[in-house]
Amino acid sequence: MLMKEYRICMPLTVEEYRIGQLYMISKHSHEQSDRGEGVEVVQNEPYEDPNHGNGQLTEKRVYLNSKLPSWARAVVPKIFYVTEKAWNYYPYTITEYTQCSFLPKFSIHIETKYEDNKGSNDSIFDNEAKDLEREVCFIDIASDEIPERYYKESEDPKYFKSQKTGRGQLKEGWRETHQPIMCSYKLVTVKFEVWGLQTRVEQFVHKVVRDILLIGHRQAFAWVDEWYDMTMDDVREYEKNMHEKTNIKVCNQHSSTVDEIESHAKERFLGIKVTPYLFSELTLALHFRIWLCMKFVILSSHVAKLPLRSGQNLSFMKKRKSRDIFHSLSLLSSGQGLVLLGSISEQR
Repeated sequence: MLMKEYRICMPLTVEEYRIGQLYMISKHSHEQSDRGEGVEVVQNEPYEDPNHGNGQLTEKRVYLNSKLPSWARAVVPKIFYVTEKAWNYYPYTITEYTQCSFLPKFSIHIETKYEDNKGSNDSIFDNEAKDLEREVCFIDIASDEIPERYYKESEDPKYFKSQKTGRGQLKEGWRETHQPIMCSYKLVTVKFEVWGLQTRVEQFVHKVVRDILLIGHRQAFAWVDEWYDMTMDDVREYEKNMHEKTNIKVCNQHSSTVDEIESHAKERFLGIKVTPYLFSELTLALHFRIWLCMKFVILSSHVAKLPLRSGQNLSFMKKRKSRDIFHSLSLLSSGQGLVLLGSISEQR
Protein backbone atom coordinates (compact mmCIF):
# COMPACT_ATOMS: atom_id res chain seq x y z
CA MET A 1 0.00 0.00 0.00
CA LEU A 2 1.27 3.47 -0.91
CA MET A 3 -0.48 6.54 0.48
CA LYS A 4 0.06 10.18 -0.50
CA GLU A 5 -1.76 13.41 0.30
CA TYR A 6 -2.08 15.86 -2.58
CA ARG A 7 -2.91 19.53 -2.11
CA ILE A 8 -3.99 21.53 -5.16
CA CYS A 9 -4.76 25.22 -4.78
CA MET A 10 -7.15 27.05 -7.13
CA PRO A 11 -7.91 30.77 -7.68
CA LEU A 12 -11.58 30.06 -6.87
CA THR A 13 -13.86 29.68 -3.89
CA VAL A 14 -15.08 26.28 -2.69
CA GLU A 15 -18.62 27.23 -3.68
CA GLU A 16 -17.51 28.21 -7.21
CA TYR A 17 -15.55 25.02 -7.67
CA ARG A 18 -18.62 22.93 -6.89
CA ILE A 19 -19.90 23.85 -10.36
CA GLY A 20 -16.45 23.93 -11.95
CA GLN A 21 -15.44 20.38 -11.03
CA LEU A 22 -18.65 18.85 -12.38
CA TYR A 23 -18.26 20.74 -15.65
CA MET A 24 -14.58 19.87 -15.95
CA ILE A 25 -15.04 16.14 -15.27
CA SER A 26 -17.80 15.81 -17.88
CA LYS A 27 -15.98 17.78 -20.58
CA HIS A 28 -12.60 16.18 -19.87
CA SER A 29 -14.08 12.65 -19.97
CA HIS A 30 -15.69 13.38 -23.32
CA GLU A 31 -12.47 14.80 -24.77
CA GLN A 32 -10.38 11.84 -23.62
CA SER A 33 -12.81 9.19 -24.89
CA ASP A 34 -12.25 7.88 -28.40
CA ARG A 35 -11.97 4.64 -30.41
CA GLY A 36 -13.45 2.51 -27.64
CA GLU A 37 -11.32 3.95 -24.84
CA GLY A 38 -12.27 6.47 -22.21
CA VAL A 39 -15.10 6.72 -19.70
CA GLU A 40 -18.44 4.91 -19.86
CA VAL A 41 -21.01 6.25 -17.38
CA VAL A 42 -22.98 3.34 -15.91
CA GLN A 43 -24.86 5.14 -13.13
CA ASN A 44 -25.37 8.76 -12.02
CA GLU A 45 -28.12 9.42 -9.51
CA PRO A 46 -28.89 11.08 -6.15
CA TYR A 47 -27.72 9.17 -3.09
CA GLU A 48 -28.38 9.61 0.63
CA ASP A 49 -25.86 8.54 3.27
CA PRO A 50 -26.76 8.34 7.00
CA ASN A 51 -23.47 10.03 7.96
CA HIS A 52 -22.76 12.42 5.10
CA GLY A 53 -26.29 13.35 4.06
CA ASN A 54 -27.52 13.93 0.50
CA GLY A 55 -25.09 13.42 -2.35
CA GLN A 56 -24.60 11.98 -5.80
CA LEU A 57 -23.49 8.44 -6.66
CA THR A 58 -21.68 7.90 -9.94
CA GLU A 59 -20.37 4.64 -11.36
CA LYS A 60 -18.15 4.55 -14.43
CA ARG A 61 -15.98 2.14 -16.39
CA VAL A 62 -12.63 3.57 -17.41
CA TYR A 63 -11.14 1.85 -20.47
CA LEU A 64 -7.44 2.68 -20.71
CA ASN A 65 -5.40 -0.01 -22.43
CA SER A 66 -3.40 2.43 -24.57
CA LYS A 67 -2.63 4.58 -21.51
CA LEU A 68 -0.64 1.75 -19.91
CA PRO A 69 3.15 1.47 -20.15
CA SER A 70 4.54 -1.08 -22.60
CA TRP A 71 5.52 -3.53 -19.83
CA ALA A 72 1.90 -3.63 -18.64
CA ARG A 73 0.28 -3.79 -22.10
CA ALA A 74 2.25 -6.97 -22.78
CA VAL A 75 0.05 -8.95 -20.37
CA VAL A 76 -3.17 -6.92 -20.37
CA PRO A 77 -6.23 -8.06 -22.36
CA LYS A 78 -7.53 -5.80 -25.11
CA ILE A 79 -10.71 -5.12 -23.15
CA PHE A 80 -9.26 -3.65 -19.97
CA TYR A 81 -11.19 -1.37 -17.66
CA VAL A 82 -11.30 -0.18 -14.08
CA THR A 83 -14.58 0.47 -12.28
CA GLU A 84 -14.88 3.92 -10.71
CA LYS A 85 -17.43 4.68 -8.00
CA ALA A 86 -17.75 8.18 -6.59
CA TRP A 87 -19.85 9.50 -3.72
CA ASN A 88 -20.09 13.28 -3.91
CA TYR A 89 -21.14 14.90 -0.62
CA TYR A 90 -19.52 18.20 -1.52
CA PRO A 91 -17.30 19.56 0.01
CA TYR A 92 -16.40 15.97 0.89
CA THR A 93 -16.11 13.24 -1.74
CA ILE A 94 -15.03 9.59 -1.90
CA THR A 95 -13.78 7.94 -5.08
CA GLU A 96 -12.83 4.29 -5.46
CA TYR A 97 -11.26 2.49 -8.39
CA THR A 98 -11.78 -1.24 -7.92
CA GLN A 99 -13.05 -4.34 -9.74
CA CYS A 100 -10.32 -4.13 -12.33
CA SER A 101 -11.39 -6.40 -15.19
CA PHE A 102 -8.55 -8.84 -14.53
CA LEU A 103 -6.60 -7.63 -11.47
CA PRO A 104 -8.75 -8.27 -8.37
CA LYS A 105 -5.98 -7.17 -5.98
CA PHE A 106 -5.76 -3.66 -7.42
CA SER A 107 -7.55 -0.64 -5.93
CA ILE A 108 -7.32 3.13 -5.57
CA HIS A 109 -9.12 4.95 -2.77
CA ILE A 110 -9.38 8.76 -2.82
CA GLU A 111 -10.89 10.95 -0.13
CA THR A 112 -11.22 14.65 -0.98
CA LYS A 113 -11.98 17.67 1.15
CA TYR A 114 -12.25 21.26 -0.04
CA GLU A 115 -11.46 24.33 2.05
CA ASP A 116 -11.06 28.06 1.41
CA ASN A 117 -7.34 28.28 2.27
CA LYS A 118 -3.96 27.90 0.56
CA GLY A 119 -3.31 24.31 1.64
CA SER A 120 -2.28 25.14 5.18
CA ASN A 121 -4.49 22.66 7.08
CA ASP A 122 -2.16 19.88 8.20
CA SER A 123 -4.80 18.09 10.26
CA ILE A 124 -7.60 17.89 7.70
CA PHE A 125 -7.37 14.07 7.49
CA ASP A 126 -6.76 13.39 11.16
CA ASN A 127 -9.97 11.38 11.45
CA GLU A 128 -9.14 9.27 8.38
CA ALA A 129 -5.37 8.76 8.56
CA LYS A 130 -3.93 10.43 11.66
CA ASP A 131 -1.38 7.72 12.43
CA LEU A 132 -0.71 6.53 8.88
CA GLU A 133 2.56 7.43 7.19
CA ARG A 134 2.10 9.46 4.01
CA GLU A 135 3.91 11.97 1.83
CA VAL A 136 2.35 15.42 1.38
CA CYS A 137 2.66 16.67 -2.22
CA PHE A 138 1.74 20.20 -3.30
CA ILE A 139 0.62 20.54 -6.92
CA ASP A 140 0.94 24.00 -8.50
CA ILE A 141 -1.41 24.44 -11.47
CA ALA A 142 0.68 27.37 -12.75
CA SER A 143 4.28 26.18 -12.50
CA ASP A 144 4.27 22.35 -12.42
CA GLU A 145 5.00 20.70 -15.77
CA ILE A 146 2.44 18.47 -17.43
CA PRO A 147 3.07 15.76 -20.06
CA GLU A 148 3.79 17.49 -23.36
CA ARG A 149 0.99 15.71 -25.22
CA TYR A 150 -1.58 17.31 -22.90
CA TYR A 151 -0.23 20.85 -23.01
CA LYS A 152 -2.38 23.62 -24.50
CA GLU A 153 -1.41 27.26 -24.19
CA SER A 154 -5.08 28.21 -23.88
CA GLU A 155 -5.26 26.05 -20.72
CA ASP A 156 -2.01 27.35 -19.19
CA PRO A 157 -2.82 29.43 -16.07
CA LYS A 158 0.38 31.44 -16.65
CA TYR A 159 -1.16 32.89 -19.86
CA PHE A 160 -4.91 32.41 -19.49
CA LYS A 161 -6.98 35.30 -18.08
CA SER A 162 -10.71 34.98 -17.40
CA GLN A 163 -12.93 37.56 -19.07
CA LYS A 164 -15.73 37.04 -16.56
CA THR A 165 -13.72 37.03 -13.32
CA GLY A 166 -10.55 38.91 -14.25
CA ARG A 167 -8.47 36.13 -12.69
CA GLY A 168 -5.54 34.47 -14.33
CA GLN A 169 -2.01 34.90 -15.65
CA LEU A 170 -0.79 33.36 -12.41
CA LYS A 171 2.81 34.17 -11.52
CA GLU A 172 5.27 32.21 -9.40
CA GLY A 173 4.25 32.40 -5.75
CA TRP A 174 0.64 33.24 -6.60
CA ARG A 175 -0.67 31.01 -3.81
CA GLU A 176 0.75 33.32 -1.16
CA THR A 177 -1.10 36.44 -2.31
CA HIS A 178 -4.04 35.52 -4.54
CA GLN A 179 -7.63 36.06 -3.44
CA PRO A 180 -9.88 34.17 -3.58
CA ILE A 181 -8.05 30.89 -3.05
CA MET A 182 -9.15 27.37 -2.16
CA CYS A 183 -7.48 24.00 -1.82
CA SER A 184 -8.42 20.47 -2.87
CA TYR A 185 -7.01 18.08 -0.28
CA LYS A 186 -6.83 14.54 -1.69
CA LEU A 187 -5.80 11.49 0.35
CA VAL A 188 -4.89 8.83 -2.23
CA THR A 189 -4.24 5.19 -1.30
CA VAL A 190 -3.04 2.76 -3.97
CA LYS A 191 -2.96 -1.00 -3.38
CA PHE A 192 -1.59 -3.65 -5.71
CA GLU A 193 -0.89 -6.72 -3.62
CA VAL A 194 1.06 -8.83 -6.10
CA TRP A 195 4.50 -9.99 -5.05
CA GLY A 196 7.33 -8.70 -7.23
CA LEU A 197 5.23 -5.99 -8.91
CA GLN A 198 3.65 -4.12 -5.99
CA THR A 199 6.13 -1.26 -5.59
CA ARG A 200 6.54 -0.63 -9.30
CA VAL A 201 2.81 -0.58 -10.02
CA GLU A 202 1.88 1.55 -6.99
CA GLN A 203 4.51 4.15 -7.84
CA PHE A 204 3.41 4.22 -11.47
CA VAL A 205 -0.25 4.67 -10.49
CA HIS A 206 0.60 7.59 -8.20
CA LYS A 207 2.47 9.26 -11.06
CA VAL A 208 -0.60 8.88 -13.28
CA VAL A 209 -2.89 10.18 -10.52
CA ARG A 210 -0.69 13.23 -10.01
CA ASP A 211 -0.71 14.05 -13.74
CA ILE A 212 -4.51 13.67 -13.90
CA LEU A 213 -5.02 15.93 -10.87
CA LEU A 214 -2.74 18.59 -12.35
CA ILE A 215 -4.38 18.51 -15.79
CA GLY A 216 -7.94 18.41 -14.43
CA HIS A 217 -7.51 21.34 -12.06
CA ARG A 218 -5.78 23.42 -14.76
CA GLN A 219 -8.70 22.77 -17.08
CA ALA A 220 -11.31 23.57 -14.43
CA PHE A 221 -9.81 27.04 -14.10
CA ALA A 222 -9.07 27.56 -17.81
CA TRP A 223 -12.71 26.74 -18.64
CA VAL A 224 -14.09 29.05 -15.93
CA ASP A 225 -15.75 31.39 -18.44
CA GLU A 226 -17.72 28.43 -19.82
CA TRP A 227 -19.23 27.38 -16.48
CA TYR A 228 -19.07 30.48 -14.25
CA ASP A 229 -22.70 31.56 -14.89
CA MET A 230 -24.15 28.06 -14.56
CA THR A 231 -26.47 26.99 -11.77
CA MET A 232 -26.42 23.49 -10.27
CA ASP A 233 -29.39 22.53 -12.45
CA ASP A 234 -27.55 23.85 -15.52
CA VAL A 235 -24.41 21.85 -14.84
CA ARG A 236 -26.38 18.67 -14.06
CA GLU A 237 -28.14 18.99 -17.42
CA TYR A 238 -24.81 19.58 -19.15
CA GLU A 239 -23.38 16.57 -17.30
CA LYS A 240 -26.26 14.35 -18.46
CA ASN A 241 -25.88 15.40 -22.11
CA MET A 242 -22.11 14.89 -22.07
CA HIS A 243 -22.46 11.46 -20.47
CA GLU A 244 -24.78 10.37 -23.28
CA LYS A 245 -22.38 11.62 -25.96
CA THR A 246 -19.38 10.03 -24.23
CA ASN A 247 -21.11 6.67 -23.87
CA ILE A 248 -21.80 6.64 -27.60
CA LYS A 249 -18.09 7.20 -28.32
CA VAL A 250 -17.00 4.44 -25.93
CA CYS A 251 -19.72 1.80 -25.86
CA ASN A 252 -20.33 1.25 -29.57
CA GLN A 253 -16.78 0.00 -30.00
CA HIS A 254 -16.93 -2.31 -26.98
CA SER A 255 -20.37 -3.76 -27.68
CA SER A 256 -19.22 -5.15 -31.04
CA THR A 257 -15.94 -6.39 -29.57
CA VAL A 258 -17.69 -8.15 -26.69
CA ASP A 259 -20.16 -9.78 -29.10
CA GLU A 260 -17.28 -11.14 -31.16
CA ILE A 261 -15.54 -12.43 -28.04
CA GLU A 262 -18.62 -14.22 -26.73
CA SER A 263 -19.40 -15.74 -30.14
CA HIS A 264 -15.85 -17.01 -30.48
CA ALA A 265 -15.84 -18.23 -26.88
CA LYS A 266 -18.99 -20.31 -27.41
CA GLU A 267 -17.35 -22.12 -30.29
CA ARG A 268 -14.08 -22.65 -28.44
CA PHE A 269 -15.53 -23.67 -25.08
CA LEU A 270 -18.27 -26.12 -26.11
CA GLY A 271 -21.22 -23.84 -25.73
CA ILE A 272 -20.27 -22.42 -22.33
CA LYS A 273 -21.13 -18.73 -22.14
CA VAL A 274 -17.89 -16.91 -21.37
CA THR A 275 -18.38 -13.42 -19.95
CA PRO A 276 -15.98 -10.56 -20.80
CA TYR A 277 -14.57 -10.79 -17.27
CA LEU A 278 -13.82 -14.50 -17.58
CA PHE A 279 -12.45 -13.96 -21.07
CA SER A 280 -10.04 -11.38 -19.64
CA GLU A 281 -8.84 -13.96 -17.14
CA LEU A 282 -8.28 -16.49 -19.93
CA THR A 283 -6.48 -13.93 -22.06
CA LEU A 284 -4.21 -13.01 -19.16
CA ALA A 285 -3.39 -16.68 -18.62
CA LEU A 286 -2.49 -17.03 -22.30
CA HIS A 287 -0.29 -13.93 -22.20
CA PHE A 288 1.44 -15.28 -19.10
CA ARG A 289 2.15 -18.62 -20.75
CA ILE A 290 3.69 -16.87 -23.76
CA TRP A 291 5.76 -14.68 -21.43
CA LEU A 292 6.83 -17.75 -19.45
CA CYS A 293 7.97 -19.53 -22.60
CA MET A 294 10.04 -16.51 -23.65
CA LYS A 295 11.68 -16.35 -20.25
CA PHE A 296 12.32 -20.07 -20.37
CA VAL A 297 14.25 -19.61 -23.62
CA ILE A 298 16.32 -16.84 -22.04
CA LEU A 299 16.94 -18.93 -18.94
CA SER A 300 17.87 -22.03 -20.96
CA SER A 301 20.35 -20.03 -22.98
CA HIS A 302 21.84 -18.59 -19.82
CA VAL A 303 22.20 -21.98 -18.12
CA ALA A 304 23.67 -23.49 -21.29
CA LYS A 305 26.58 -21.08 -21.02
CA LEU A 306 27.57 -22.24 -17.54
CA PRO A 307 31.23 -23.37 -17.58
CA LEU A 308 32.41 -26.91 -16.89
CA ARG A 309 34.22 -27.37 -13.62
CA SER A 310 37.45 -29.33 -13.43
CA GLY A 311 36.77 -33.08 -13.54
CA GLN A 312 33.14 -32.76 -14.76
CA ASN A 313 32.14 -34.54 -17.96
CA LEU A 314 29.52 -33.41 -20.48
CA SER A 315 26.93 -35.93 -19.28
CA PHE A 316 27.15 -34.55 -15.75
CA MET A 317 26.74 -31.00 -17.03
CA LYS A 318 23.62 -31.90 -19.00
CA LYS A 319 22.06 -33.31 -15.83
CA ARG A 320 23.13 -30.24 -13.89
CA LYS A 321 21.68 -27.83 -16.46
CA SER A 322 18.42 -29.73 -16.60
CA ARG A 323 18.22 -29.65 -12.81
CA ASP A 324 18.94 -25.90 -12.76
CA ILE A 325 16.31 -25.17 -15.40
CA PHE A 326 13.72 -27.29 -13.57
CA HIS A 327 14.53 -25.55 -10.29
CA SER A 328 14.19 -22.13 -11.90
CA LEU A 329 10.83 -23.02 -13.40
CA SER A 330 9.71 -24.28 -9.99
CA LEU A 331 10.59 -20.86 -8.61
CA LEU A 332 8.57 -19.26 -11.37
CA SER A 333 5.50 -21.31 -10.60
CA SER A 334 5.61 -20.10 -7.00
CA GLY A 335 6.10 -16.46 -8.04
CA GLN A 336 9.65 -16.24 -6.70
CA GLY A 337 11.43 -16.30 -10.05
CA LEU A 338 10.39 -12.88 -11.36
CA VAL A 339 13.39 -11.12 -9.88
CA LEU A 340 15.73 -13.91 -10.99
CA LEU A 341 14.55 -13.72 -14.60
CA GLY A 342 14.66 -9.95 -14.56
CA SER A 343 18.30 -9.98 -13.48
CA ILE A 344 19.20 -12.57 -16.15
CA SER A 345 17.55 -10.44 -18.85
CA GLU A 346 19.54 -7.40 -17.71
CA GLN A 347 22.78 -9.39 -17.82
CA ARG A 348 22.07 -10.40 -21.38
